[in-house]
Amino acid sequence: MGSINDLPRIRACLFDMDGLLIDSEDLYSIITNEILQKYGKPILPWSIKAQLQGRPQPEAGKIFNDFAQLPISAEELKEEQSVLQRHYFPQSKPLPGVPTLLANLVSTQSTDEPVYIALATSSHSANYKLKTDHLIELFSVFPEPNKVLGDDPRIGKGRGKPLPDIYLLALETINIELRSKGKTEIKPEECLVFEDAVPGVEAGRRAGMQVAWCPHPGLLGAFKGREEEVLAGATGAHKDEEKTDAEKEAEELQAPRLQGSGTPGKIGDGFGQLYSTLEDFPYAKYGIRIP
Repeated sequence: MGSINDLPRIRACLFDMDGLLIDSEDLYSIITNEILQKYGKPILPWSIKAQLQGRPQPEAGKIFNDFAQLPISAEELKEEQSVLQRHYFPQSKPLPGVPTLLANLVSTQSTDEPVYIALATSSHSANYKLKTDHLIELFSVFPEPNKVLGDDPRIGKGRGKPLPDIYLLALETINIELRSKGKTEIKPEECLVFEDAVPGVEAGRRAGMQVAWCPHPGLLGAFKGREEEVLAGATGAHKDEEKTDAEKEAEELQAPRLQGSGTPGKIGDGFGQLYSTLEDFPYAKYGIRIP
């Protein structure tokens, strides 16, 4: 069955975590603003936070430091952040609609049209543990091989979002299983990426995948009037570093199965959709049958 928007039926759903599955983006804001106010600085505006979301360190750190101009060293800042993270991250909660959405997708796996799921988060292992150890039931729906974290060694250095690698790797974790069972592999266009952050939307689009963008209201306000650009992964805010031919060749050899086009989509092509919440998700729109 095709989806009602004439795009391929979705066979896999790939999920970001921070600000999408759990409210950890709000916790990041609390932590950051506590530190800023401690040193008499203004709180973090969404125009800057939008640039930090979904980005790996140290890139996000540089953007923040350029904005904050704190009178402490990078090491001192990291330690202050770490203390507050250990306090706040274990308080993270699922966002509205998330438990039901995940449970419904898992329920399809006993049908003739299963939808596979994987996690693709920029959070590294230590922070992932802080954010999820108290939410074991929620995250147990993701098979362990299908959890791709930000410090996964299979992701090349400097190859975090908005580059497509993490989502292509998440898809590959599913396809490894399908190949072992002699089943038809899933193509990128048969994947639906769930994201809240602009770099993450771009990563999904550059992977050749469909995207459901569910942003924080503050982020949506920061991109008012540019929603269609975001959905196409075409804001132009996130540029690749210039790489030599040798570096590009090395990356291709490192991950030969990660074969996204690497280019954004086109405005209005239907591959990206905006949602204000993950409650009452329109499964039928994507050809997903919930039993």
